[in-house]
Amino acid sequence: MAVERIENTESSDGEAVSMTATAAQVTYPIAPGYAVNVRSGPGTSYRIVRVLPEGSRVSISCQRPGDSVSGPYGTTSIWDNIANGEYISDAYVKTGSDGYIAPRCS
Repeated sequence: MAVERIENTESSDGEAVSMTATAAQVTYPIAPGYAVNVRSGPGTSYRIVRVLPEGSRVSISCQRPGDSVSGPYGTTSIWDNIANGEYISDAYVKTGSDGYIAPRCS
């Protein structure tokens, strides 16, 4: 997924020109061989809202503490917010860190 910003400028001959700058959003891979439950909150007692298929990548908007979960990347109580009202355990996401890599969710 990319974020686009459009800027309107004026060329040297006075003509209006639109320029688009695209910034790539950082995504992280889900552990190979796993389909991951996406939950409505940071814990296993929250309802499953969908399932990420094997090979998925996610962007993390913020992180918060929740239930402790053991997975392929260790045991953690960090939950990643991947969309509004959608959380997955960080134990299934290869972030390259055992700690927080995004701001805490408010």
